[in-house]
This record gives sequence, structure tokens and C-alpha cells, in this order.
Amino acid sequence: QVQLVESGGGSVQAGGSLRVSCVASGYNVSSACMGWFRQAPGKEREGVAAIFPGGGKGGRIYYADSVKGRFTVSQDNAKNTTYLQMNSLKPDDSAMYTCAAGPTYVCFRDSWWNHREYGYWGRGTQVTVSS
Repeated sequence: QVQLVESGGGSVQAGGSLRVSCVASGYNVSSACMGWFRQAPGKEREGVAAIFPGGGKGGRIYYADSVKGRFTVSQDNAKNTTYLQMNSLKPDDSAMYTCAAGPTYVCFRDSWWNHREYGYWGRGTQVTVSS
């Protein structure tokens, strides 16, 4: 049974930092395209970042324009865990952050941001940024 469990969300003031984690079980993240998505009330789900760590095919990392230069996605294959480091947070970053796992090819075509490409989802962790 595949499980993705997020943690690390919380409340922070604008300009602060948070790191959210996604621990996978029953699924090898080193061979997956791992994505981070967020959704705020009344808004559509947004792809934030995605990572395929590499190996023989080469690594891939993607970011939404809204978070480039502020967020960093990384992965610890030994811990089967994907991270999203979020710096210089803004109130607009407030949302439920959810990780998702998809097949490798998702990270090799221009659809990493499309939630329909991912088959497994965590329940999310809330991030709230106050001004």
C-alpha cells in the first residue's frame, strides 16, 4: 500500500521560512517524479515544484514561476523522503501543501504541473503566512 505523509507545515510571518517533508512508504521515490502542489481556499490546485533525482537518465527539477528563487525541492532517497524548503514566504503562499508521486516520465515532459499526471497523493500540510 502506497502512503505519502507530509509534515512540517505551520504558521510563519512574511519573510520567514518553513520546510515541509513528504515521507513515502510502499513507493520508491528515487524512481518517481515527485511533485508538490498547493491549494488555497477558493483557488485551483497549483503545481509548485517537481523533482526526479536522476541516475542514468539525468535529474529534473521544476518550479512554478511564483516560487522560483524562493523554494527549493530536494530528496533523500535513503529516507524515501522529498522536501520543499520555502524561504521568503509571502501571504500568497498560504495554502494546503500536498506531495504527489507519479511515474518517471512525468518529469520528462512539460506536464509536471498537471495534477492529473500523478497517481498517489498525501493528505497535505497547512502553511499559513501572516503579513
